[in-house]
Amino acid sequence: MVKNVSRVLLHAPVSRIWAALTQPELVKQWQYGSELTTSWAVGSEIRFRAVWEAQTFEQWGTVLEYLLETRLRYSLFAPREGLVDTPENRFVMVYELRPGNGGTELVITQEDDRAGAVAEPDQGEGNPVLATLKRVVEGS
Repeated sequence: MVKNVSRVLLHAPVSRIWAALTQPELVKQWQYGSELTTSWAVGSEIRFRAVWEAQTFEQWGTVLEYLLETRLRYSLFAPREGLVDTPENRFVMVYELRPGNGGTELVITQEDDRAGAVAEPDQGEGNPVLATLKRVVEGS
């Protein structure tokens, strides 16, 4: 299994960081305008939908774990032509909040057992999505 990990240190209350990870209106601000739909109940569906250049992109999966202000874990299927939504064609996203270094470290892990999965170096705050998330939660 390939595990890609990114980390970002956030200087904001844990409640604000958690809200940015779980509340649709905040997720939309840092995840490419994606509309998040889920109840966050373990076993329920999670769906991300975004429109870019008049094209709709969707990913969906299942909420696997929800520990308030600590850890989120869900599976996702990213459809493409000829690919069927089966467990072996899904990957898992894990978001963990850890106190430290005068702030809260957000550790994001993508666990990917799909054919062709590639390991990538930790981009941290160099990742434009994480840089945007940092601005959203820190208010800068």
